[in-house]
Amino acid sequence: MQVIPSIDIANGRSRIVYWPGASTGVGSPTDRPERIAERFVEAGAQMIHFVDMDGARAGHPVNLEAIGRVAMRTAVPVQVAGGMESADGIRLAFAAGATRVVVSMALADRADVLHECLDVAGDWLAVGLDPRPDRIAAYPWRRNAPPSLVDLAGELVDHGVRRLVLSHGGTVPDLGFLAELARTIRAELFVAGGSVDIETIKRLRDISVAGIILGEPLLSGAVDFAQALEAAA
Repeated sequence: MQVIPSIDIANGRSRIVYWPGASTGVGSPTDRPERIAERFVEAGAQMIHFVDMDGARAGHPVNLEAIGRVAMRTAVPVQVAGGMESADGIRLAFAAGATRVVVSMALADRADVLHECLDVAGDWLAVGLDPRPDRIAAYPWRRNAPPSLVDLAGELVDHGVRRLVLSHGGTVPDLGFLAELARTIRAELFVAGGSVDIETIKRLRDISVAGIILGEPLLSGAVDFAQALEAAA
């Protein structure tokens, strides 16, 4: 299972200052995304995930220069979420240096746009879903009744989506549900966020989740990256 560091970018900078040596006073803090990405790649990261926070608000990619700087200085895939709402937005992200994108749950209700995005990104497109039942129920769906997450995932796979990112916010991932979904769905499952520790990482590995995307827990030092890699192996 992959452990994928995530960096939230706003105004070209990381939302969280990264200082891996803070407890001992070693090294120096940085909020430059390319430097943070370099440090994680040097430590063994096989992919870097970025959330374009300005892009998420604007509905189109904004922090393209920051993405480009990271792509130039690292030799691993760069995945971008936030602002990936159209085929043109994905083209801009790819031109900047991204190699994978995560589109929002909104595209699950817009099959025409989803197919346009798939035509550009193919298997490197993932759809981000919020698995919390209250969030799915509250979403303004263009259908008579809110779908279940299982039905929604099945619809997306039928449309050709091969990667799903389940974003848990600050909640604990439902491991039983994820195990059943991983067993039955024909797509790679990635877990993003949530209240995660080393034991949770081991359990996610054991139920065949493809990867876990971690931002603040890694950047703040709450979860040690080396230990996370070992737990996921």
